[in-house]
Amino acid sequence: MLRRVLVPILSLVLAGAAGAALSAQPSGPITPAPAPALSAPTYVLTGGGYGHGVGLNQYGALAQAKVNRDYRDILAFYYPGTELTKAAVAKVRVLLADDRPSVKLASAVPFSVRDGSGVVTELQPGEITVKPNLRVVVDGQPTRLPGPLAFVPTPGTLLQLDGKEYRGEIRLSVVSGALRVIDVLGLDAYLLGVVPGEVPKEWPAAALQAQAVAARSYALASIVKSKPFDLYSDTRSQVYYGVSAEAPTTTAAVKATRGQILSYAGKVATAFYYSSSGGRTASSEDVFGVLTPYLQARDDPWDTLSPYHRWAPRSFTPATLGQAFRLSAPVVDVKVEPSESGRPLSVTLIKRTGATVLLRAADVRATLGLRSTAFKLGVLRGAGPTPSPRPAAPVIISGVARDVTMPLLEKLGAKGTWLPAVNLKPGLDGAFIATVRPKLTATYRLVADGVVGPALTITVPAEAVK
Repeated sequence: MLRRVLVPILSLVLAGAAGAALSAQPSGPITPAPAPALSAPTYVLTGGGYGHGVGLNQYGALAQAKVNRDYRDILAFYYPGTELTKAAVAKVRVLLADDRPSVKLASAVPFSVRDGSGVVTELQPGEITVKPNLRVVVDGQPTRLPGPLAFVPTPGTLLQLDGKEYRGEIRLSVVSGALRVIDVLGLDAYLLGVVPGEVPKEWPAAALQAQAVAARSYALASIVKSKPFDLYSDTRSQVYYGVSAEAPTTTAAVKATRGQILSYAGKVATAFYYSSSGGRTASSEDVFGVLTPYLQARDDPWDTLSPYHRWAPRSFTPATLGQAFRLSAPVVDVKVEPSESGRPLSVTLIKRTGATVLLRAADVRATLGLRSTAFKLGVLRGAGPTPSPRPAAPVIISGVARDVTMPLLEKLGAKGTWLPAVNLKPGLDGAFIATVRPKLTATYRLVADGVVGPALTITVPAEAVK
């Protein structure tokens, strides 16, 4: 694994300035900056993507569908080495609610209830309220039934739970004096209420079909153990919205892929998915700590369609970065340890006091409100101001441009506009040197990723100009 070594910035700047005189060999003497003062750093936050980055990129699936790649192509790209097989499970039990003091069940047509002893009782159309005492109105009389209770709709109809329609049967059991509610339904019927909550129903069929197979696989790979239900109805499994979310296009996608799942080495593949990769997927090992052969990092050129592909850059001063993480002192430097995916594993903040704070990438994401951990926290820092003994004499500018793209020096023009002056080529440690030849006193600034860094002025004495 690549590891980045943090070298004190001042040492980098001075070493770079000293080495420039030997390596650049320009005509005429160069005026190095004797022990130049360092500017305060500007921290540059860039990144892209939305979500954990493991598995299926939903916007990537959209882009592939738009160029007529079918769902098999999409799945093969994001889950290499897997194969399409048939699910062995026909029904699932989904936990809808827990710890409820009461629920309301309704049907527009007659329905029935099966109690814990197996007796089936017919119920009239309408709404009933059930509490933990499990009393149900039968033939106009409140009747206590032995639990658990399974409310079964007439074939071809739906039951309502607290005003929301669900497919399958609704089971009620009493746990610690309150009601637990479970929906028992077919696996594909469950997906009808999952897929439209994950991707827009207006997307092409291939993207919706890829999502259907991924969601079906993820459900079976994530069956809850040692519980009287198989899946949660929230993000602990997948968000299940019931009938209210269903749409013709997503229903068609579920039916077109009926029963299909992804398998690897004879087991159901854990088909993670998310919104946008930012241009490169992440490996399951880097994100979840588990090595999975079909969930490896790879370049993802299909992500460019995503509105989250690249974020607007943000900048921080030493003080504002320290404040963002509630530190007691400004941050004078940062160290980023990258993963094999290219995403950071950790970020170390170095305070002005010399103390360090180690953060996981997930901590940085949460604190700064980022959409993913596919970010960079770069540094722009220059040395100066540096005097020039005479007009057009070569002067070395040195500094640090670490973990930023296309850094350059800009020069303040006569009309007050900033003009490109030198494209910088930092080393692996971020240190750079550049040579400029100002004829008059001139101001330069560091720029990268659309963020303006520190400025410095090179003074050409007035008597030298004359």
